[in-house]
Amino acid sequence: MAGGKMKKEKGKPQQHTPYQGGISFHKSKGQHILKNPKLVDAIVEKAGIKTTDVILEIGPGTGNLTKKLLELGKKVIAVEIDPRMVDELRRRFQGTPYSNRLTVIHGDVLKTELPYFDLCVANIPYQISSPLTFKLLGHQPAFRCAIIMFQREFAMRLVAQPGDKLYCRLTVNTQLHSRISHLLKVGRNNFRPPPKVDSSVVRIEPRKPRIEVNQKEWDGFLRICFTRKNKTLGAIFRQKNVISLLEKNYKTVQALKLSQDGPMKETETKMDSSHVDYSIDDERMEMDDITDDDDEMEVEDGEAGEMQSEFKSKVLGVLKEADFDEKRSSKLSLQEFLYLLSLFNKAGIHFC
Repeated sequence: MAGGKMKKEKGKPQQHTPYQGGISFHKSKGQHILKNPKLVDAIVEKAGIKTTDVILEIGPGTGNLTKKLLELGKKVIAVEIDPRMVDELRRRFQGTPYSNRLTVIHGDVLKTELPYFDLCVANIPYQISSPLTFKLLGHQPAFRCAIIMFQREFAMRLVAQPGDKLYCRLTVNTQLHSRISHLLKVGRNNFRPPPKVDSSVVRIEPRKPRIEVNQKEWDGFLRICFTRKNKTLGAIFRQKNVISLLEKNYKTVQALKLSQDGPMKETETKMDSSHVDYSIDDERMEMDDITDDDDEMEVEDGEAGEMQSEFKSKVLGVLKEADFDEKRSSKLSLQEFLYLLSLFNKAGIHFC
């Protein structure tokens, strides 16, 4: 037990880096504070702040960026999870002309109901990159833009184009809801303490108007397409478990149509980030119950096999109709994915 305690004490300096004001930063919580004032200025400049803007800042830390935002905007709403940072932030601006224009919310941004804001500026813990991105994109009313610092690899996935190595399901889904551009590459030595990886600042602008899709169906569709993004779509949709899943959905839809007077009405759903799960290794994510062993599996003989074979021809026919059977998800544009989904839906094939 004593040996364990000694090791733990030895490890403390690696986890906490003293701040000049007496605050220690926790690497384990993703606390890396920008120390380069020129970089802070560059981020503020890229944000294009107006004097009427309400600015949401996520992870303000000790307030270096907060001060710049207060100088230019109408109001800053800062969300901070660390109570020590909350106290430091309030102390720093107490009694200044900015105090009435700063609202500090102590809480987890992922669990906090966010108020109205025009702009979002954030230097966030990298472990919340994906859920935070989709929480922001689901926020209503839509904000003008967000300037966010991400781990560089995650940022490059967001801005990837068809054919790029990092192009993945995360890319397509974020670009469905927003336009994203890369602004700045940020070296690790610009932070105190320095993280293990480089960072990038990106600009996210929600699409106005939104591209309307049934989000659950869209997500199910992309999950299948990206089970192996470098395989042809014909090979992916030929898999037995994919055919079985789609046929089950098809029969459910047909049964619903029969139970109603007239065709079933399609309903649009607002994006709900709670069911969207993307990881940094997104392109390796497979759809449940699909394995490589299924690639060449043929359907069973008999009546059930004949029915599935007929449905399989229907599915593959959709792909061939617009020459998608030999194409790969890694090289399809957002518009092509939307078009292919519309062809499947037109044929009565659904993904949720």
